[in-house]
Amino acid sequence: MSLYEDAVLVLKDYEGRDEQQRGLRDVYLEHLAEHPDGMYKPCQAGHVTGSALVIDPVGGRVLLTLHKKLGLWLQMGGHCEPGDSTLAGAALREAVEESGIPSGLTLLEGGPVRLDKHPIPAPCNWHLDVQYAALARAGATAEISDESLDLRWFPYAEVAAVADTSVVRLVEATLARLGA
Repeated sequence: MSLYEDAVLVLKDYEGRDEQQRGLRDVYLEHLAEHPDGMYKPCQAGHVTGSALVIDPVGGRVLLTLHKKLGLWLQMGGHCEPGDSTLAGAALREAVEESGIPSGLTLLEGGPVRLDKHPIPAPCNWHLDVQYAALARAGATAEISDESLDLRWFPYAEVAAVADTSVVRLVEATLARLGA
């Protein structure tokens, strides 16, 4: 199965928590139907990305990266690469690369936590982000990568003070999935 086929299946199975999320799922599926190259950065109409919120449920904290180009505190994530065979695998790869946590990250069961479509500078126009959550071991130590200006653990209650609405919603959806 190709990464494209995997993404279509993941999105078809994604139920979403509300009508807005189900609508985004349909937008993503329409995009992929119209753009067979829609999984990769060169697709100028936009492309699917995979991200993962790294969370330490025992410590009550999430790991955010200060994005080098955007200057925003975000979850780990990025572009799909030709070697990726699944969307979940791409999100986990990005989480490992950007968090510097070499082992012990596992994706939260149940597939993506939420979807987020956001504009990016031309020529690509849109990121169609499929957002997962990656569970870290209690007390996991992160190490900054070349892709970040900074990397920090934030208690759940502090996320809204440093991150944008998309990240706050991702934390809320992850905590709801965890039953926290």
